[in-house]
Amino acid sequence: VQLVESGGGLVQPGGSLRLSCATSGFSLALYAIGWFRQAPGREREEIACISSSGGRTFYDHSAKGRFTITRDNARNAVYLQMNSLEPEDTAVYYCTAKMYSGYYCPTEYDYWGQGTQVTVSS
Repeated sequence: VQLVESGGGLVQPGGSLRLSCATSGFSLALYAIGWFRQAPGREREEIACISSSGGRTFYDHSAKGRFTITRDNARNAVYLQMNSLEPEDTAVYYCTAKMYSGYYCPTEYDYWGQGTQVTVSS
């Protein structure tokens, strides 16, 4: 099982980034996917998740209206489009996976990527 994030980098406030999570070693269509982030000195927080079918998405209040989580099961990939980025969004972003068909986000995940750094600064 492998999850590999990409697409992070340095962006100015107000800018956008699209993070990708490439998956392999499991049937993505059976898994709920979450995006987490961890800023220096802060606890890791879940900012978005998407159901295995892609029909349901949930967002933390900090991400709602600015971030969009999508998935392409045929390409074994999940994405996080981030718009209107703020310095407070600076963190390492992780994608996670759990075999799960419940309505809401899983309370814990089984697999994690290595993370990609997002830095929002002028």
